[in-house]
Formats: sequence, structure tokens, C-alpha cells
Amino acid sequence: MITADSPRRAPILFPFAGARIWVAGHRGMVGAALVRRLATEDCTVLTAERRHLDLTRQAEVEQWLEHERPDAVILAAARVGGIHANDSRPADFLSDNLAIARNVIDASASQCVRKLLFLGSSCVYPRAARQPMTEDGLMTGPLEPTSQWYAVAKIAGLMLCQAHRRQHGHNFISVTPTNLYGPGDSYHPTDSHAPAALLRRLHEAKVSGAETVTVWGTGRPLREFLFVDDLADACVFLLQRYAGERTINVGTGVEVSIGAFARALAEVIGYDGRLVFDTTRPDGSPRKLLDSTRLRALGWRPRVSLREGLERTYADFLAGGGRHRDAS
Repeated sequence: MITADSPRRAPILFPFAGARIWVAGHRGMVGAALVRRLATEDCTVLTAERRHLDLTRQAEVEQWLEHERPDAVILAAARVGGIHANDSRPADFLSDNLAIARNVIDASASQCVRKLLFLGSSCVYPRAARQPMTEDGLMTGPLEPTSQWYAVAKIAGLMLCQAHRRQHGHNFISVTPTNLYGPGDSYHPTDSHAPAALLRRLHEAKVSGAETVTVWGTGRPLREFLFVDDLADACVFLLQRYAGERTINVGTGVEVSIGAFARALAEVIGYDGRLVFDTTRPDGSPRKLLDSTRLRALGWRPRVSLREGLERTYADFLAGGGRHRDAS
């Protein structure tokens, strides 16, 4: 949201009028939000169903791009999941995400796509990075062990964008968002991200009348949560107005403990039972707060408060949004 004391917005460098923009990964939470946001712009949004295009297969990606010839690509496709999924399937997370990044970025370069935006993740920063984390903290220390496989693939994607810029002059940029939540998330009971998994558990406890709900970890780690539609807005903003080599952080600047987040979500859902913290489960990084100074200097601000975002997310869940797969 731009207010009276906000800096002037950076100029538009990549106009959307008449552009064909491919959102790779449009069925995921982030991709769906990007499609919603781009629907308000003067552009044509391109998508491809997984059954027609497997992004882990190089030849398929090259053929699709050659046929569709988008002007811009937003690479939101990835194998994603929470701590349990990352830790239990490291080969899948590393191999699939490396393949997706390499195939889409290299094929976009060979087809001379005018602009590409690669979506990274805050897990690319070291576990013990100085807080708040600035973009120059990349590769300055060991990664968080529970997400290192996914992080390495995302770092490779960031670096591949930089490499194409330096060697070939392609206008490829990358963004690093903080922890996300919102409509369209996966509500798998064990493999989803913490906000979605916790929402499902709290809802089921409310419906069943359970006296307690288990929250993984101690509840003490601090996290920054960004509503997914705010991220989509930031991506559109940066696709139009940013052309730098370094990745750029996207966050709210506000952090909250996992315990406080769980209590806020319980209030939105209407669950009045007791939260029990399972300290045998890993906490992950003790603190993860992005420094989004560079993005704010360009003139972008998030619009959705945590309370509003949680209410909209729960409404989407109740309406059958997202993916409600069981553990089996």
C-alpha cells in the first residue's frame, strides 16, 4: 500500500500491454495468486497443465516455449513442502527442483524470452544469518539442515539467472519471498507447510471437539508471514520495474512467534481448546526475518494484515479451496 510517506514508485521498465506471460506452476498456491493478479493487467496469461507439460523434462519445456513464445516467464513451479517433506524426501526435493529451474531458465534463454522472474525461498539464507537477512547474506554460512536440499536447488536457480545475465545479457531476475500462506495451499496433514498443516489440525479439532491440538516444535521460533496475494502483487511490480542482478527480498518486516501465530489462527477458526507444543519435533531456524529495504525503496508495500490474511485463508479452506489430500 502506498501512503503519503512512501517513496515514489520506480518507473516501469517492462510494459505489460499486449505481452504474453507464462506462469509456470499456475496450479500451486503462488502460481494461482499470480494468475489472479495478472488477470487485472493488459496481458495474456499462458498456463500449461502438468499432464501436457512435465517441467522436469527438458525437451518438453523447450518444445512448449518454442510453440507458445511468451514475452515473459514467471517461474513459480516447484516441489514444495514443510519440514517433514523436505527431511524425508531429500533426493526428490533436490533433483526435481534443480531440473525445473534448469529446464525453464535455459529454455527461456534459448527462446530469447524478454523477461524472466524466478521465485526463490527464504531458506536460501544461512541458518545463522544475521537478522534481518539481507540479500548479500546469500552463501555466507551453512544452511538449515531440514530444508537444505530445497535450498540448494533454489540457490542454483538464483545463480543461473545471474549467469545468463552476465554471459548472455538476458533480463532474468529473481525474488526471495518470506514464509507464505493463503488460499490454494496444500493441507496435507504431514507434508504441507506449517500454516496450512496447523489450520487443518485446528479446524478438525474444532469440528471433533478435541480438547487439545499439537503444534510441532517449541513454538518459540520467530517467523515472518506474507499473504500469497501480496507476494503476487510484489512479483508483478518487480517484473515491470526491476532489472537488477541480485535477488530481491519480499517480506512484511513483521515477525511473530510460531506460538503466537498458532493462537491467532485458533482465534480465527474459533477453536478454544488448548495448544500443546511437541518439543520432539524440529523447530527449524530459530529466526527468519527478511530485510526488504530494497523492495520498499522501489515503492512497494504489502496490503494484507495477518488477521485479514488468516480470515481469507480459512474462508477459502471452508469453501473447498486448496488441496486436501490425506497422508495416504
